[in-house]
Amino acid sequence: MHDAERTANLLGAAALAVSDVALVGADGVPGVSRSGMAALVVLSDVPGLGVTELGRRVGLTQSAAARMVDSLEEAGLVRRRRGAGRGVPVAVTERGGEAARAVLSARGAPLAELVGVLDEEERASLDVLLGKLLAALYERVGNAELMCRMCDRACCVRGAVCPVGQAERDRRSRASGGGGEVRDAREGGEG
Repeated sequence: MHDAERTANLLGAAALAVSDVALVGADGVPGVSRSGMAALVVLSDVPGLGVTELGRRVGLTQSAAARMVDSLEEAGLVRRRRGAGRGVPVAVTERGGEAARAVLSARGAPLAELVGVLDEEERASLDVLLGKLLAALYERVGNAELMCRMCDRACCVRGAVCPVGQAERDRRSRASGGGGEVRDAREGGEG
């Protein structure tokens, strides 16, 4: 019988080390916090979010998100677009989009190198296992946008279904009694 406690411990050590390696790239713009970098990644994928929704997606309160957007705006990375109504959409500037792409690239490179030690069959098995773990994590967290705030969404859905987006659709389907397919912004191409 396999020791589940040891597996959990190995997973914890790997998760922390992978997070450390992956987030080194998130420090790519001086003076911008990791939540600010996550906001740039989110806004480059979904432009025009309001401050409150952006905060929800990166795990900040509305007031903390407003301060973060102020800081990003001062740095020339985002701009607020005054519009009709109370909502003020936020969009990345060209410089902010470049920063978001740089963060994703800096995050992806060490992760690609890490999984490069696995052969193709091992990577396919790991994909299945990570999908199961991510679906279970979604059931705990309950917020796909928050979980995937630093995700390369285009990469995730290239020829596959995003396991977090699928977990969210499954939950919505269960909540609505299974009445039809539910589509969401996490899907991308085949998500």
